[in-house]
Amino acid sequence: MTVPPSLPSLTPAPARRIMAIWCTGLAIDRWRLSEGLARGQGADAEPLALIEDTAHGPRIAAANHAAKVAGAVPAMRLADARTLCPALGVRPADPAGDLALLENLALWSQRWGPWSALDPPDGLLIDTTGVAHLFGGERALLADAINAFTRRGLDIRAALAPTAGAAWALAHFGPEAAIIAPGDDPMVRLGGLPAAALRLDDDVILLLRRLGLKRLGDLHGLARDALARRFRNRRSAASNPLLRLDQLLGRLPEPLLPVISVTAPLVQRRLMEPIRHRTLLDQVVADLAEDMARLLEALGQGARRLELGMWKVDGDVAVRRLEMAAATRDPAHLCRLFATRLDDVDAGFGIELVRLRASWTEPLALAQTQLDAAAERHGTSLAACVDRLTVRLGPEAVRRPIAHASHLPERAQRWQPPLIDPPSSQEEFAFHHRPLKMLDKPESVAVIYETPDGLPRRFRWRGEVHEIARAEGPERIAPEWWRERSTVRLRDYYRIEDATGRRYWIYRHGVIGDGRGGAPEWFIQGLFA
Repeated sequence: MTVPPSLPSLTPAPARRIMAIWCTGLAIDRWRLSEGLARGQGADAEPLALIEDTAHGPRIAAANHAAKVAGAVPAMRLADARTLCPALGVRPADPAGDLALLENLALWSQRWGPWSALDPPDGLLIDTTGVAHLFGGERALLADAINAFTRRGLDIRAALAPTAGAAWALAHFGPEAAIIAPGDDPMVRLGGLPAAALRLDDDVILLLRRLGLKRLGDLHGLARDALARRFRNRRSAASNPLLRLDQLLGRLPEPLLPVISVTAPLVQRRLMEPIRHRTLLDQVVADLAEDMARLLEALGQGARRLELGMWKVDGDVAVRRLEMAAATRDPAHLCRLFATRLDDVDAGFGIELVRLRASWTEPLALAQTQLDAAAERHGTSLAACVDRLTVRLGPEAVRRPIAHASHLPERAQRWQPPLIDPPSSQEEFAFHHRPLKMLDKPESVAVIYETPDGLPRRFRWRGEVHEIARAEGPERIAPEWWRERSTVRLRDYYRIEDATGRRYWIYRHGVIGDGRGGAPEWFIQGLFA
């Protein structure tokens, strides 16, 4: 008997591990670091609150420990907070700056895992699957993360669990540096946590409290059918306790969007001696444009936005920015655009460092340079012309037509600056053939057609009678009910061709018996090529 060879043993995939980081006072810590203050140097000695403007007046967005002790808590109106704490100091909140700091922390925290995700406004989720042994175990990994954030001047709470929901619940409501092992039952560790640990909306948490469901264990032990009938929203996880509970226990997947670092292409010149003359600066810019072109070509990218930074001897920095209508890496074109932006640069005692950075790039395939050079000799391309006009006249002086989401032809396009990306739209249907020339305003025509809704046979326009040889249609366009009144009539569009071969685009406004007016009217709106 032949013994089959044994199959190779397959190593099981490691259990998923998610580390949740909660920056307990991100906004206040960021303000303290920007002021150069450390703990114990007056950062928390005086009550301080960061405020934001709302429709009902200023409200507190964040507060330090001294302010909270005095009664000024987040979401409170500033007038009420100053009643409780007259010595409260205020500073404007900066949510955009806080989010930028959180994004930087997400990239920096990838030292503990292959990827990280944002948990706005003050949290991070880090995938640490299979990496704990590199730090000496999960306890050591958590301790290393807490120490690293503390050295940066940030107060955090951290936890490790098999799912993002469980790690978030422990970080916000569990003990310090809590860990749920892969084989542990999550509900044993999480059953005593409040219902707010499910990351629910405030109104849902209030409703659960009124129902007497204050702990996660209460939700887990309750019949699901009763909750499913009351909470039916499957689109928003924050409005469905059952959905959040299934994500916490790992019964349903929870997609996370990782933060990916994108390095902007950058070239620079450190000058042996500072320069003060414009001709030398132009030469340095030309060299940087050549370097940038080679770098972008290697990456298969083209620049849409460029930043030219000039560091002076006295420490001042002059920055000039460009935005192009289309992605490009043509050095000559970039130099021409920068030439008009460098006229007002004051070199002072000299410029010792010049840096060119492409902060916005787009994919740009290789092109045949010989054909491009021939086209440049015969004239300027449209994108280059738009760039020159924008630099000379300003970004608000140049407009371009873009498609707009409307079936009505007169509303199907709008005008916007060329540097703004056009809105995304679905592919047009095959029968949406539009004429080459659209009239600014539809003109009335007299049409003989087969009633009640037959094809047109003859029409009079601008005093001339046209016999219709061919007609195609109708293409019916209904009124926009969210914008128009209920009495607006629908349109039936026809593509017609007269006996001489000229083609028109006409439409009938209304149909007989629609109850929205008398006899239908006819209009011409465009001419085909």
